[in-house]
Amino acid sequence: MDGTVLGGLAGGLLIATVTAPVGVSGAVFLLPVQLSLFSVPSPAVTPTNLLFNVVAGPGALWRYRRNGILGDPLARRLVTGTLPGVVVGAVLRVFAVPGPAVFRLLIALFLLPLGLWLCARTLFPARRRRTAPEPPPHTLTLLALVVGAVGGVYGIGGGSLLGPILVGRGLPVQRVAPAALAATFTTSVVGAAAFAGLSLMSSADVAPDWPLGLACGTGGLIGGYLGARLQPHLPETALRLLLGTLAAALGTLYAAQTL
Repeated sequence: MDGTVLGGLAGGLLIATVTAPVGVSGAVFLLPVQLSLFSVPSPAVTPTNLLFNVVAGPGALWRYRRNGILGDPLARRLVTGTLPGVVVGAVLRVFAVPGPAVFRLLIALFLLPLGLWLCARTLFPARRRRTAPEPPPHTLTLLALVVGAVGGVYGIGGGSLLGPILVGRGLPVQRVAPAALAATFTTSVVGAAAFAGLSLMSSADVAPDWPLGLACGTGGLIGGYLGARLQPHLPETALRLLLGTLAAALGTLYAAQTL
């Protein structure tokens, strides 16, 4: 087993263990690692990241299902909106933003504000609120559609964006996490299939890096299960702060490289 496969396995395991408790598959943090450390070309890095989600997703989902918290209607609403969005995002990724410079800028524009927002919400909460009601169905569908498109471009399936948005609105992490991961998994399956079809119509390097994607996904499969199992025992504040700091740091790095 070569160093790339071992590195992908270890990276997927570590990232998924940390991120699964808050409903993030880990792909949002694995993607910059694939670009910088493993030098996966663009746009092939996006389907490689979706492949990670497809392989890694069942680990956390199985654990959440055993806990009896996966059957929430919120999961079905998020999946319904993100599925068509991720197909639109895949088309945009291949034909509109294939260049690495543009893609790095998109990474920076997403990660930096998300990281700063998570850190600010953690360190300086405005006030403690009771659990907020779920947004209206049409609002959830529209939000999921937009997020699915962005996730299709970025290669994160969409759930990694929906999770922080809904938790920031006041919904409990225990409810949002399994729903967001379910949306990530299903949209990643559809997104990966979309990229497979688009590879037949594009001369660009669209096919995923199969060995790396499978290695990262295998590590994520184990890490996702561990993270979901550890969720009741982990301090939510520390996890939010860790995720926010990592996202902001990665966003800053890619913004500097782009400029």
